[in-house]
Amino acid sequence: MEIAYWIVAGLLAVFYLYAGGKKVAQSQERLRPMMGWVDTVPMPFVRVIGALEVLGAAGLVLPPLTGVAPWLAVAAAIGYVLIQVGGIAVHLSRGEARVIWLNVVLLAAAAVAAWLGGASWA
Repeated sequence: MEIAYWIVAGLLAVFYLYAGGKKVAQSQERLRPMMGWVDTVPMPFVRVIGALEVLGAAGLVLPPLTGVAPWLAVAAAIGYVLIQVGGIAVHLSRGEARVIWLNVVLLAAAAVAAWLGGASWA
């Protein structure tokens, strides 16, 4: 179970470090080609989402790695589930049902990470 957790959590952490880092560091104009929704959301909120994604990546990895409050990894994974539910809602409200596949995959991976983390460190 722990090996499966580390595979799923590692992949999620790398993805969210990249995606969250872009949201934190890049301008709206640079984000727009990849994330068209940034036009409908205030840029400070985009930055908050990015910061939460980066913090969540740390939350998936650091607590189980150090053994300090490993339940935080489960909380981080649940946070990612909630972020993806919000992402799916935004895409559906914009009529972009065809592009929610990535959100669904990330939501499923985060749910698996939460389950595996709960089973490993509960």
